[in-house]
Amino acid sequence: MRTAISRFEPFRTNSLQEQIGRLFNEAFERSSDESSITTWAPAVDIFETEHELVVKADLPDIKPDELDIRVENNILTIRGERKFEKKVNESNYLRVERAYGAFSRSFSLANTVNSEAIKAEYNNGVLTLTIPKREEAKPKQIKVNVEASAASAAAAGR
Repeated sequence: MRTAISRFEPFRTNSLQEQIGRLFNEAFERSSDESSITTWAPAVDIFETEHELVVKADLPDIKPDELDIRVENNILTIRGERKFEKKVNESNYLRVERAYGAFSRSFSLANTVNSEAIKAEYNNGVLTLTIPKREEAKPKQIKVNVEASAASAAAAGR
């Protein structure tokens, strides 16, 4: 087996080592459509207020009419797909980091929400679902009535 001896030339550009390094970088940086289309799940925030449950999902580049939002058996499901557009020649991409493809997110809803009255808004790539609570589930403040005679007796006993 022969071993090639290479001379170290610090000022020479485009060395074999640079070419191999560039080849590996390009192979990992430029991925084909198949490897760039991966499964993904949009980021979701869920919070509760006194009167409602709010779900916010980041869904950039997805048309609102292509979203499928359902509630079945107290399970809220959001489905859709972000499609990879081939407006630019694949070889012109330097980096593809965003995930593409179909997604599905499901969340259990408490019995305290009114799933019949869900409102959906889509603004700047963010889907906001507002799910009101049922009237019986909303907190009720109970006032304590103090009888006048008991209150005056308590004040007199001081």
